[in-house]
Amino acid sequence: MKLKQRVVLLAILLVIFIFTKVFLIDNLDTSAANREDQRAFHHMMASLHVELNPRLDHTLQSPWEIAAQWVVPREVYPEETPELGAVMHAMTTKKIIKADVGYKGTQLKALLILEGGQKVVFKPKRYARDYVVEGEPYAGYDRHNAEVAAFHLDRILGFRRAPLVVGRLVNLRTEIKPVATEQLLGTFVTVGNNTCFYGKCYYCRETEPACADGDIMEGSVTLWLPDVWPLQKHRHPWGRTYREGKLARWEYDESYCDAVKKTSPYDSGPRLLDIIDTAVFDYLIGNADRHHYESFQDDEGASMLILLDNAKSFGNPALDERSILAPLYQCCIIRVSTWNRLNYLKNGVLKSALKTAMSHDPISPVLSDPHLDALDQRLLSILATVKQCTDQFGPDVVLVEDRMTLSHL
Repeated sequence: MKLKQRVVLLAILLVIFIFTKVFLIDNLDTSAANREDQRAFHHMMASLHVELNPRLDHTLQSPWEIAAQWVVPREVYPEETPELGAVMHAMTTKKIIKADVGYKGTQLKALLILEGGQKVVFKPKRYARDYVVEGEPYAGYDRHNAEVAAFHLDRILGFRRAPLVVGRLVNLRTEIKPVATEQLLGTFVTVGNNTCFYGKCYYCRETEPACADGDIMEGSVTLWLPDVWPLQKHRHPWGRTYREGKLARWEYDESYCDAVKKTSPYDSGPRLLDIIDTAVFDYLIGNADRHHYESFQDDEGASMLILLDNAKSFGNPALDERSILAPLYQCCIIRVSTWNRLNYLKNGVLKSALKTAMSHDPISPVLSDPHLDALDQRLLSILATVKQCTDQFGPDVVLVEDRMTLSHL
């Protein structure tokens, strides 16, 4: 064989060797990633039920200190949380030492300080479990039980981007009024035999108070994120105009995602994939009201999109607002880990998992059966949407590998 032929043959063999090696490594990496996703899913399923008890493994720390140490740029709490039950127990039982009107916003809430100095946001019950909110997908009052359900769905999806939420029953006469600020106390009224308050917010009205059953009010408490992690507010690129007859650009421009991809922080880093994850999350819970979102301050797009304020959810189980999925079907990308988790939750697993996760809560049952059934139906719609994308562009384009190492040092 001539030297030139030998060189060509060796070059061909080298190319085949390199291609085979890369192909095998890629397959091994994919297989390892899938195994990690399966392991994480089975771990989540095994730890779904959280017993609320005061026992702490780290006896020298308060539950508030433990929860504060959990927070890192890419998650609010870690995968391994043996103290979760103790923190949530403290949230629902610790003495209220101060009560004030809620922070700025459109909906009624109260800011409570619990023993040990921990801030929590209290959202009162406004609707019965089987009440259906008619009208626009963002209509109605906040739903306290939606906050509880959304937190546990965040756990089930493996996002871990929602602050801790638990239900709580409070006695307005003995627990709130004695420690209330004058500003909050001035909004208390009596309706029949029930103690009520209307607070202070954009839509708060004396004529529309939230009323207890006698003095006992059901609500949810959301753990305030540590002050060392200040938040930055962003306009959601797929936000609604909230004006009749005026559409946002994404509602009529099919190439809108291409424009988003050219703007910071969506042109690099994890933020756009976080937007897609959030669209999946919001579609499942029926939340069409995420006009803004929060991340940690000065993050340059690296921190997570924090899943705050999920109370405009679970309003109408018969309404599947497909426009919530616009980031997914317009961009046609999704994390591989999210795609795997959604597939693991098919065939009734999601409904069963959420029901189990919420069963410990003090205000259980948190959701009515129609809302649980709707979750499984919406999941099928998400899977079908991703399949349409993969059929059109191929799985290598649609399914994006994006796994970031999380540190809890």
